[in-house]
Amino acid sequence: MDIHQIMRQLPHRYPILLVDRVTLLERGKRIQAIKNVTMNEPFFAGHFPHRPVMPGVMMLEALAQTAALLSFDAAEVQPDEKTVYYFAGIDSARFKRPVEPGDQLRMEVTLERAKAGIYKYKAVARVGDEVAVEAELMCTMRRVG
Repeated sequence: MDIHQIMRQLPHRYPILLVDRVTLLERGKRIQAIKNVTMNEPFFAGHFPHRPVMPGVMMLEALAQTAALLSFDAAEVQPDEKTVYYFAGIDSARFKRPVEPGDQLRMEVTLERAKAGIYKYKAVARVGDEVAVEAELMCTMRRVG
């Protein structure tokens, strides 16, 4: 899935769109995606000027966006302006390695359970072979308006 297909699925735009490409998608099972981290990211100006590091919350958001793409595909939903995808919970988040400009964040999200509109995932993001962040995510899809 290229950036154009991603943008048709996710409502996010610069500077909050954090998925550049989907490299693998197994319907209802798992997804792999990448985020190319560049010095041009707006958060690097303040986090931290002397040693730029991607904020952990941004890494979790990138994983949640990746999870949303998996959910839309699993539910065979084409999201529109009335479809909103929310975080419902984050458990066991662990940050193992700083992510810096020039890194490529390789994300893998596995669907663990889908029940009553709540999706639970195991998510991990790596730089090379090193785990940068891992967490259990819960999200839900809602129609608004």
